[in-house]
Amino acid sequence: MDFGNKYVADIRSPRPRAGTPAGCVVTPPGAPVDSSAEVHVASLLPVVTPTASARPGPVLVAEPGAGPAADHAAGTSADHDAGTRRRVLQIVATDGPVSAADLATALDLAAAGVRRHLAALEHAGQVTVHVGGGGARGRGRPARRYVVTGHGQGTLSQRYAEIAADALRFLADAAGPEAVERFAEQRVRELETRHAAAVAAAGDDVTARTHALADALARDGYAASARPVPGTGALQLCQGHCPVQDVAAEFPQLCEAETRAFGRLLGVHVQRLSTLPSGGHVCTTSVPTRRPTGGP
Repeated sequence: MDFGNKYVADIRSPRPRAGTPAGCVVTPPGAPVDSSAEVHVASLLPVVTPTASARPGPVLVAEPGAGPAADHAAGTSADHDAGTRRRVLQIVATDGPVSAADLATALDLAAAGVRRHLAALEHAGQVTVHVGGGGARGRGRPARRYVVTGHGQGTLSQRYAEIAADALRFLADAAGPEAVERFAEQRVRELETRHAAAVAAAGDDVTARTHALADALARDGYAASARPVPGTGALQLCQGHCPVQDVAAEFPQLCEAETRAFGRLLGVHVQRLSTLPSGGHVCTTSVPTRRPTGGP
């Protein structure tokens, strides 16, 4: 389907090559390899922060022969903590504002243990103390009551990808593959509208525009950065997180439309080198830093 964009590359090739280093920079075929070009981008996917004790505990010295058993026990304990913490988060989402004492009763756990889980969830930005009226507690300081944050709600919403993929399958069956392409294009048009002013404010310089786009995407949660490729006249726009990664693995039209949007925003011919949905370490888009001059 032709979207009439002269700056768009055929992003269906090349696919990520086996052995690509785990970094941002992907070297195009035939380009000189420079080991200094590797850039590592940390994933910002939501995680539940591991439990941390408020006070340092005793130093444990492993006895001979106890290593594997101790490792297994530690792994089992960590899994149990993660499961309990998720149950705490679910109850806070359902019943909040809720206190540690309420949670201890609901889970049949000691209040001290529940407070430890709440502290970890609060540190991870998944719950916060509710500011507002609470039930009367009698004498002393009012009990801290917790509610789930938007980040915590996102952690609980694990089935969004399955539902979104189901919806796109239905759309493709009911109206054809072209309908999925139109949906993907409409989705990225909203991204373009949201970031057009920030990119335009960077002026006509492609490098400045690319950095402005990377900053805007980073604010959206894409863990984006723009890096020069030594020895070439190109930048690489890298995204360490993709909010639709699972869905885009089945519907690459989402990635293709995003690449077209980047070309329109930057005003140059861009090429997608790798994507997270196709198995890449990051989504990497090659951006030439010089606009093509008019041909004969």
